[in-house]
Amino acid sequence: MPELFDKFLIKTLRKDKELLEKTKIPTVTVSAAYREDLKRVHGYPTDDTIPDVVFSRAHYSMAAGIAVKAWGNKVDPSKMWVVDPTNYVSHKQWRSILLTEDIGKLLARNPSLKAIKDFIDKFARQSLPILKSITPPLLHLTENIKYPILSLHIAAGNILIGQGKRVVQVITDPHVRDEYVFFADKDTALFCVFNEQTKTEFLEKAALMGKEANPDRVIVTGPPVDPRIVACREKKLPWRNGCLNLCLTTGGLGTNSKEMLQVVEQLIPRLKQKNCSFKLLVYAGTHKDIRDEILRIAKENRVKVGLKNDKKAELRVLYHPQLIDANEDLIKYAFPWAHGFITKPSGDMAYDAVASGSFILTLDEWGEWEEKIREVFEQKEISRVALTENIAAQLEVLTSAQGKAQSWVEKAMNNAQRIDPLFLHGAREIIEVVKKFK
Repeated sequence: MPELFDKFLIKTLRKDKELLEKTKIPTVTVSAAYREDLKRVHGYPTDDTIPDVVFSRAHYSMAAGIAVKAWGNKVDPSKMWVVDPTNYVSHKQWRSILLTEDIGKLLARNPSLKAIKDFIDKFARQSLPILKSITPPLLHLTENIKYPILSLHIAAGNILIGQGKRVVQVITDPHVRDEYVFFADKDTALFCVFNEQTKTEFLEKAALMGKEANPDRVIVTGPPVDPRIVACREKKLPWRNGCLNLCLTTGGLGTNSKEMLQVVEQLIPRLKQKNCSFKLLVYAGTHKDIRDEILRIAKENRVKVGLKNDKKAELRVLYHPQLIDANEDLIKYAFPWAHGFITKPSGDMAYDAVASGSFILTLDEWGEWEEKIREVFEQKEISRVALTENIAAQLEVLTSAQGKAQSWVEKAMNNAQRIDPLFLHGAREIIEVVKKFK
């Protein structure tokens, strides 16, 4: 058992381990240390002000979305349980978690360091300090599990496959890193992939690496999206005129923060205009510094920031120091409301935005996989690259229509409404794969 000095975490570890051993779909991911929410879930005292250590919203939100689909109307640990070993890294190894987050934030927020990030993506991902840290708690949590384990993160999946566990590994993006095919020839592993092109890429890469991958063990499921987000499209009408609802978002590491502030600097002053044609909601995630900068800009321009549930407010900011709460706010207040999202084309925000029936204006990509995601939705005419240096003028063009013709915004939202069901029901399909894995 990992050496934990928080008596309540010792108790939650014991409970999480028991639930993973009893549930039909034991699930692991690597996204964040949301320790206070863990204590709340298991009925122990919590402090809602302690900030989480966050690497990724995607790896949490996708796992949570599959869980919501598995549970139905209420949480049912017997059907599925999700655990992130990051929560149970030992006190001795905790510095490596903080170091990983610091490195991630530095790279995510500084485009000039892209070459270093690309090097890590290509050569050093399997050597990052976090891997050594999460391995002991991950092995402890899963040592007695009999059912196949669903993995939403390649590091966790590879560790478990290497230990002889049966694993269903989800490849969430239309891009296959080398790490995904390390165990492509193992009959103890199944792989859920984005689409047919991703399946072909997986099999090609496996062959190039000398792995005999069985095509029947690579199943096209589509990306996992929270069914609560998919449900938003049913009540969302494509925008034709009137006020345009815009949501500007960051990621788990505060990615694109400079671009976001550039957009905010242009749009917030316009909110004071008498006939302003849009409203703005900014998702700052768990990042207080981004939230504070937006509030500063709003104050300088004498623009009032409304409460998060005030749909009539010209400007709102979603922020919470803890990931689970921040994600729930995003699902509750952003996806049902927004006509469009200004966001990086990531494996969570892009899928979620389109599934909710919205258009996308994309910020700079974080890596090659996000370039592919951007291309997927550009080809479907749902997405365009955001012109962050002149976003107001771009929005004016995209909302304009000549005569009876549709504006680009209306066309894009109609295309999102008609998206292939593959992009909507990945959570359901992944659950079926796990259930059928013998």
